[in-house]
Amino acid sequence: MPLQELTRPSELPQTPAPERGFDCDVAIVGAGIAGATLAAALKNSGLKVALIEAQTQAAAASKQQVYAVSLLSSRIFQGIGVWDRILPKIATFTQIRLSDADHAGVVQFQPADLGTDALGYVGEHRAILPALQEFINGCPNITWLCPAEVVSVDCQPDAVEIQVKLDGETRKLRSRLIVAADGARSPVRQAAGIRTRGWKYWQSCITTRIKPEKPHNNTAYERFWPSGPFAILPLPDNRCNIVWTAPHEEAKALFELDDEQFLAELTRRYGTQMGRLELEGKRLMFQVQLMQSERYVLPRLALIGDAAHCCHPVGGQGLNLGIRDAAALAQVLGDAHLLGQDIGSVPVLAGYERWRKLENLTILGFTDFLDRLFSNSWLPLVAIRRLGLWVLRNIGPVKVFALRLMTGMQGRTPQLAKR
Repeated sequence: MPLQELTRPSELPQTPAPERGFDCDVAIVGAGIAGATLAAALKNSGLKVALIEAQTQAAAASKQQVYAVSLLSSRIFQGIGVWDRILPKIATFTQIRLSDADHAGVVQFQPADLGTDALGYVGEHRAILPALQEFINGCPNITWLCPAEVVSVDCQPDAVEIQVKLDGETRKLRSRLIVAADGARSPVRQAAGIRTRGWKYWQSCITTRIKPEKPHNNTAYERFWPSGPFAILPLPDNRCNIVWTAPHEEAKALFELDDEQFLAELTRRYGTQMGRLELEGKRLMFQVQLMQSERYVLPRLALIGDAAHCCHPVGGQGLNLGIRDAAALAQVLGDAHLLGQDIGSVPVLAGYERWRKLENLTILGFTDFLDRLFSNSWLPLVAIRRLGLWVLRNIGPVKVFALRLMTGMQGRTPQLAKR
């Protein structure tokens, strides 16, 4: 059922809303990793949280996606108290190798460049989300509503009323704030009339898991080809995740190959340095897009994760932006609540928008620039990017800045990540 148009007041008071039988303080629509991270981050905030998810917990956790997890995201999870449940089930990478097609000049990033023990992590959705779910299930201030469907949202001056269909019955939920964490096609965002800017790329992305014959040595590879970026990310048990971007027709043709033919093409692109390759699991394909919402907040409403923005998969930034959104919003809401402020008011929520919108736009622009710079064979650009790789290899401060940007360490750090 489509979500009806969200109604909202033209102006909200800046003073705390009066107590009028709130069911919760924060209603989060969407319990994927971004929404679940926000809920978990609010554990000790003193706020009562409702987590509304269209699927059962088991179904939501069964997706096949694989993600790069940045250093900052790991520290946010540490601050929440869930990292010890995640780390044993994911892979740590201690080297990044960045190259341009078959050009000999390879940029190697090491933990010593940042003074850390690792450069990042790679984990499957079914390893990360269940850990968050288990943590949330032990939080007395969080209530699950799942599987549940949001039917309507009505933003009033002092509250937001949400019609939720649960167990065949429609219930009314009254909250101070609704948070849309319901994906790139967010029904809540669309019902609110928040416009987005961006574009579909000329590329699609194929992801799949493989098991190489030789050890992956905890190395992440990002190799740029004129057709698009090609990444190899290490997973536990000497498996790897492939992220292969190509023009739509080429990607479609690759996706439709049988396993033997696909492995042959993969070996040609991957090389033979890791021996014979075996496919594990299904191949997934999706169109690549860039999207930025014009607003992240309205009275009684905030957007996080893919509901607010999407970026090119180069560099594995997408999930990490959503995790940072969640940590930032949790901090803003927690601080406002301690000061007795109305957490659903625009003056409070604007602090979150100022914090995250520009930082996200910077990463969206960075990933777009990388894709356009490397996904072509125009000779002047080839010369420029090869010069850029030389600079990364030989100019220490530039190398460190690029690495800090990739690992999330450049920009404002949420308090959760400092604990």
